[in-house]
Amino acid sequence: MNRKHLASDAAALLMVAAYGVFCCSARAQQAVIPDDGTGKALTAIAGAGTMQPRAFEYLTELSDDIGARVTGSPSAAQAVDWGVAKMKAIGLENVHAESWKLTRGWTRISADAELVAPIHRRLMVDSLGWVGSTTPGGVEADVVAVNANQLPNELKNNSANWRGKVLLMVQKGDAPKDRMEAFAKFGDFLKAAHSAGAAAIIGGQGGRKATGMHLTHTGALGFDAYYDIPVVSMAAEDQEQLERYLERGKVARIKINVQNRVSDGQVDSANVAGDIRGTENPEQIVVVGGHLDSWDLASGATDNGAGTTVALGAADAIVKSGFKPKRTIRFVLFTGEEEGLLGSLAYVKAHQSDMSNYVAALILDSGQGPVIGFQMGGHEELIPAVTKFASNLQAFGKLDVDNEVEFGTDTGPFTLAGLPGINLNQDSPDYKYTHHSAVDTLDKVQPDILDRNATIMALTAFWIADRPERLASPWPQEKTAKMLVDQHQDGILKAFGLWPFGNMGSEPEKN
Repeated sequence: MNRKHLASDAAALLMVAAYGVFCCSARAQQAVIPDDGTGKALTAIAGAGTMQPRAFEYLTELSDDIGARVTGSPSAAQAVDWGVAKMKAIGLENVHAESWKLTRGWTRISADAELVAPIHRRLMVDSLGWVGSTTPGGVEADVVAVNANQLPNELKNNSANWRGKVLLMVQKGDAPKDRMEAFAKFGDFLKAAHSAGAAAIIGGQGGRKATGMHLTHTGALGFDAYYDIPVVSMAAEDQEQLERYLERGKVARIKINVQNRVSDGQVDSANVAGDIRGTENPEQIVVVGGHLDSWDLASGATDNGAGTTVALGAADAIVKSGFKPKRTIRFVLFTGEEEGLLGSLAYVKAHQSDMSNYVAALILDSGQGPVIGFQMGGHEELIPAVTKFASNLQAFGKLDVDNEVEFGTDTGPFTLAGLPGINLNQDSPDYKYTHHSAVDTLDKVQPDILDRNATIMALTAFWIADRPERLASPWPQEKTAKMLVDQHQDGILKAFGLWPFGNMGSEPEKN
């Protein structure tokens, strides 16, 4: 059979597969093809997404051939070049890297700890990111418990006894109602502990214990923040042994040696962007993406190699379909997410002058699990339209649509800009173990789920970009501020210095 016949047969099979994806739930009462003119293209995209998908191939390259991608590192720069090459190979237009600068670079060197008394044994620790070092060779010190749930009282009553001690974060009594706001305030505690002369802190992100068996979890402790005091995550089994000693009134003494390197000034980073140009309103832009950077205890496959390669897989499916949307779809691989959404904040700032042309941002960053819904970033008015669209994707299971706001990933800067920052919600029960840990590796990702998620992202992006009416325009600042106050997001944003709205959104004080 000649190439022409092979191509014809392949195209026919593609359409059959696409039809099957949308019509396997034909017994359902609702129609499975959208009635807004996007149905033919979406059918072709569904077929392209499920026939010879590329997402896992991309993830294998990113995880195994490049590996960990800490922002500002040589491997992160290699990943940016890789992202540019992949977007060009897929067939995107206007592919380029958009440079931005990180306040300072950070490199992990080593972290070791051992219990000296009452017995001797090795302890499992890893440094958090963007923190300092102990003195060369390490320090030997007694361990002192600090209640992470009562930090103001601890600082007031006990900080005079912290000099030369290793502080062990424990949780006693009622936990803070807002964990993210408590995490934001943890940075003030780190500064105070350093000023009080503490030698090091055992406590992970925000003073939380490591999750899982014999695992540590690294991570940043603020938005573009560096702390001079060394902070480590310790395996829960080891940390709990120290806690038992202290609860029994025994002296726990450890030797700890943490060595990190920090740059004297700014370092370069870049986001990667590429377009599928719109045919009717190319100036209107739908952003689709995930973050390219990762931590360095493993290869960052679930956080967020999955989001990066789902976005690339979505781009590949749309290009392969042969259809182009009315509006431009811009695929963006952000860097600096792990250090505080820095790449996406830089992107929104760089494009502030034309932000009125942006329609929405669609992001995946919750690990290896299947997409189970859409979080609309506070734009409740969009729920009916998106719910109707989601009902057409019954072959992928039920997809819920809610009004949740997500500031734990790159949706956040777009939400602040008044746009619907749409988070693809996922069911990833193992993510709490894999993220930021030594088991964030390729084997934790199932190819079929990755391809499924890429297809959902492709369909959603194209539908937003191609529907007759524009889905959304940026809200005025006052409206965005009020929504964020109503959703109780203002506290965390103010704590991290990310609130741009002054006194907007709050009720005037009454006399």
